[in-house]
Amino acid sequence: MENYRTPLSRARGLGASGHGAGHWLAERISAVALVPLVLWAIAGVLHLAATDFGGATAWVGQPLNAVLLVLLVAVAFWHMHSGMRVIIEDYIHKTSTKMVLLITNLFVAVLVGSLAIFSILKVALEGTV
Repeated sequence: MENYRTPLSRARGLGASGHGAGHWLAERISAVALVPLVLWAIAGVLHLAATDFGGATAWVGQPLNAVLLVLLVAVAFWHMHSGMRVIIEDYIHKTSTKMVLLITNLFVAVLVGSLAIFSILKVALEGTV
C-alpha cells in the first residue's frame, strides 16, 4: 500500500513541538522574577553583614523580608529544576538514566527548597533557629 501523504503532512502533530515553548517561557519568566529578588537579597545581605544573630533573626522576622525570602527560594529552585530538566533531556540519551536523573532532579529541588522555606518560616514565626 502506497503512502500518498506529503512529508509535511506526516510530520504535523508528531514529535516534541508544542510543549517546548511553554517550558522556554516559564524559564524566562522565572529568570526575570529572579532579577529583582536577587538584587533585594544582595541589599539584604549587605545590611545583615553589619548586624549580629539577633539582628538577622529580627530582619527575617519582618513580614516583607520573610515573604521575599520565601519567594526567592521558591523561584530559584523552580528555575534550577527547569534548567536541569532541559539539560538532562537534551544531553542524556539512555532512557533509564534520563528517568532516574529527572526524578532525582525533582526530588532534590523539592526537598532542599522545602527545607529552605521551612527554615525561613521557622525563624520568621518563632524568631529562633
